[in-house]
Amino acid sequence: MQHKRLLAGAACCIFPVFAQAAVSAPYACPESVPATSISLNAVPAGWTPYIDSPLYLSAAAPIDGAPERKGQLVASGERKKKGETTLSYRLEGRYPEGKWLQCSYGAHGEVTLSKRMDDSISLCEFVYRKGRKAGQNEIDIDCR
Repeated sequence: MQHKRLLAGAACCIFPVFAQAAVSAPYACPESVPATSISLNAVPAGWTPYIDSPLYLSAAAPIDGAPERKGQLVASGERKKKGETTLSYRLEGRYPEGKWLQCSYGAHGEVTLSKRMDDSISLCEFVYRKGRKAGQNEIDIDCR
């Protein structure tokens, strides 16, 4: 009988931790795309491509479906405070092709990396701060 009481006691303490972990998912964009992973193919005849620096993170946002769908979403809220901008996205409703996180690199988002997010996520906040490099942003992502 005492053994069952110990198990019940342990379950009451363990299950809240699992429930909390399922609520918030850790998402983060890589800081940069290394120069060694960038290549140019089919360049015009007589030209030699050379890439000597990485592309830095410039933007991030949730998107509706895989990147080729170009399902950009509009932020539902924006807050600014000293050196930071926070963009909020409500992800309620149907997303038949999933909810994705898109990370954009380069001054104008010329390259993107995307990753499917958990379907249960209903809110994401992106906190932007200027990075050390030109056009770079440091972005904290909180999705729950």
